[in-house]
Amino acid sequence: MISEFLRRIFGSKNERELRSMIPIVDRINQLELEMKRLSDDQLRAKTAEFKQRLENGESLDELLPEAFAVVRETSVRVLGLRPFDVQLIGGIVLHKGKIAEMKTGEGKTLVATMPLYLNALTGKGVHLVTVNDYLAKRDAEWMGSIYRFLGMSVGVVVHGMDDIERKKAYACDITYGTNNEFGFDYLRDNMKYSLDEMVQRGFYYAIVDEVDSILIDEARTPLIISGPVEHKVDKIYMEVKPLVLTLRKKQAGIIRKLLKEVRERISRGDIDEETIKMLIQIKRGDPKNPVFLNILADHPGLKKEMSKLEGLLDIQKLLPELDKELYCVIDEQSSSVDLTDKGIKLLSNSGLGDFVIPDIDEEARKIQDDPELSEHKKMEKLRELEERYVRASELLHAVQQLIRAYWLFEKDVHYVVKDGQVIIVDEFTGRMMPGRRWSDGLHQAVEAKEGVKVAEENQTLATITFQNFFRMYEKLAGMTGTADTEAAEFKSIYNLDVVVIPTHRKMIRIDYPDVIYKTEKEKFRAVVQEIKELYEKGRPVLVGTVSIEKSEMLS
Repeated sequence: MISEFLRRIFGSKNERELRSMIPIVDRINQLELEMKRLSDDQLRAKTAEFKQRLENGESLDELLPEAFAVVRETSVRVLGLRPFDVQLIGGIVLHKGKIAEMKTGEGKTLVATMPLYLNALTGKGVHLVTVNDYLAKRDAEWMGSIYRFLGMSVGVVVHGMDDIERKKAYACDITYGTNNEFGFDYLRDNMKYSLDEMVQRGFYYAIVDEVDSILIDEARTPLIISGPVEHKVDKIYMEVKPLVLTLRKKQAGIIRKLLKEVRERISRGDIDEETIKMLIQIKRGDPKNPVFLNILADHPGLKKEMSKLEGLLDIQKLLPELDKELYCVIDEQSSSVDLTDKGIKLLSNSGLGDFVIPDIDEEARKIQDDPELSEHKKMEKLRELEERYVRASELLHAVQQLIRAYWLFEKDVHYVVKDGQVIIVDEFTGRMMPGRRWSDGLHQAVEAKEGVKVAEENQTLATITFQNFFRMYEKLAGMTGTADTEAAEFKSIYNLDVVVIPTHRKMIRIDYPDVIYKTEKEKFRAVVQEIKELYEKGRPVLVGTVSIEKSEMLS
């Protein structure tokens, strides 16, 4: 009640934020005529003047109105574009290290030029982060004419550049590039042997375009640099593949029986604890089973019941009792697998070797303490123990990665097979990523699964998530068309506030509320019907889906 009363008097937080910037916008507008009177050379000279004033003790905030006015006038002269007042507000928000939510078509690209120029005056280097190489090159060239007119250097970092080119780009006042390029350059720099070899020069200020996609959707996506392992183990995947197929077949039989029982129980209306336990078993044994997923889609309340009971069984240490009927347990969320005793027994009877990793410390101690063994015999037995340990570890690792490949990674969803190669598909963009490989043997497992040539295994040499990478910047800002819905996440993870910028002209488009369907089938049926209606009216339709599989199903 009190908060609502105060909101009516003082306005919402967003309204108060916008009102606080109006005097700054007024000051920029007051300077417009003064800037117009300057010659090109006088306008250019402002950059050196601003740098000197910074050295003399003025702050960036004090320089902001004049610096923004200079960029606005330069934009008019060079590009024929005059930033509107709402774009000035967007620029102020970005300078303050916040997220500017601006609707599509409101000119975010131009907005970024003002805070980038202002912060580049420090000489520390500023970064504009885009989602792909095309936008990085386009914006660096297009907006670069403003910076170059004002005596600022502009660089762009894209895929395929060597270290010399990258170092030159990072040495510029303003650098454009993708989140992947900035992140991987950081990892590569941390693997260099001397400071002279490093290409980056610090993390002062960055503006992230499509900030919700990069900082929220891909926040936990790890950037990984891999290298070859010391000894080759690529053949082992083909060795254990028949075992995994046998294990998969046997587990599928168990899952089929459980599904049959569950469906019979549900049809009788008998959804008790035993039914929920069976569903948990199915989830842990084959989480992507289409019949299982359809049951959950048709009975939305089951998921909640399963989650509650699974958590309780975990606390009570009773999950192993539930898992003992299975050969392996798959956790889709963490993308991990565990073999049960039943699974290890099946594998160990194959004749390939022991799949139980020995307790190397305990067994080594027994060998060392055995008075009947000579020193030579002890060394021999220790070497045999090490070989047994390595062999068991490699066999177990290969089996676990093959299980992941078969149960969790789908062809034409997570990867495609093209020209005898497994190519990863970016789950956020749907684009193929040739040259990228999964690490820790997963790529080799997928290659073995698909029957293509298995390449040498890689090991992780360096890794970082986007979340941890962007936290290194002294000041971080972002732009997007849809950030307000994730405002709480931006605040809790990055301590970034979201400011919704009003449109230059009143919005005439009508945004209808979301339409929710109980099942995927109903949703797609409605999508097809709407496409048909629009097609008959002669209107083009662009349909975006989350995967290649869904696209093919719809088409």
